[in-house]
Amino acid sequence: MLNCWEFKKCGREKNCPAAKFTPADGFLGGKNAGRACAYVAGTYCNPIVFGKSQGNCLTCDFYKMLKVAHGSEASLLKFKRYIDSRTNISLPIYDLKA
Repeated sequence: MLNCWEFKKCGREKNCPAAKFTPADGFLGGKNAGRACAYVAGTYCNPIVFGKSQGNCLTCDFYKMLKVAHGSEASLLKFKRYIDSRTNISLPIYDLKA
């Protein structure tokens, strides 16, 4: 299973917030938030505020692949529940329309 930085070949895996977000490790089978990049602020394709810019991701080939492979499991709400269940971090959810 590829992570975002492997799929995109962006070369930012050492500094990307998705690559560093360890609480998401294992979500959809990814390393850290490598398969949850749409839900992490400051990533290569998502430089705006967490939860506000997912619209950019709707046109991303990697995001589309995740939606096909994982269906409703690849959602902001499922990501929030995953993080909440594994940590004492409570992620704010701003927009669940996407």
